Amino acid sequence: MHEDLSPLIAATTHWLTSAYPASGGTLAAALCEAQARQAVTVAAWLRYPTPMDAALVMMAGPGGSARLDWITGVDGAGTDDPDAHAWRTWVDEVVASWAACLLTDPDLAGRAVDEFAASSAVPVEFRRLLDPDDSDRRAAALLRHPDLVSPVAGLHHAELLTRLAGGSALAA
Repeated sequence: MHEDLSPLIAATTHWLTSAYPASGGTLAAALCEAQARQAVTVAAWLRYPTPMDAALVMMAGPGGSARLDWITGVDGAGTDDPDAHAWRTWVDEVVASWAACLLTDPDLAGRAVDEFAASSAVPVEFRRLLDPDDSDRRAAALLRHPDLVSPVAGLHHAELLTRLAGGSALAA
């Protein structure tokens, strides 16, 4: 994983967990965030697989959350966070869409993680994404609900399938 993508991963994870929050307190929020971060990490790597891809997106910017906010009705209005606009500019729509696909389709998540693992020199574990236990499922009930996330997941689902079938990561 390219550590240069950490602002994009953090912002996109934050967006997902803001749009589809955990219910059940602090532990549930942490479990939901862990699942979202794992899905976003895999999606970001698939989208930007080379150091050059990562450098280009970090230089040009990922595009922001405006379309995602509009689709989900999460506009950040009324937030107490004065920096809300700043972090929203680092959200990557395609990565959020791909992460939503991975969170709602275990087979697709398995294929994505297998591809990630095959080209990663460092062993990584994605248990919360691939094999969530009951606590994980309860914590991320909204985030893993196929009907609720379908507007986001559907945005770039076809491009994810193309990428996993050996197509270009930047085809979207």
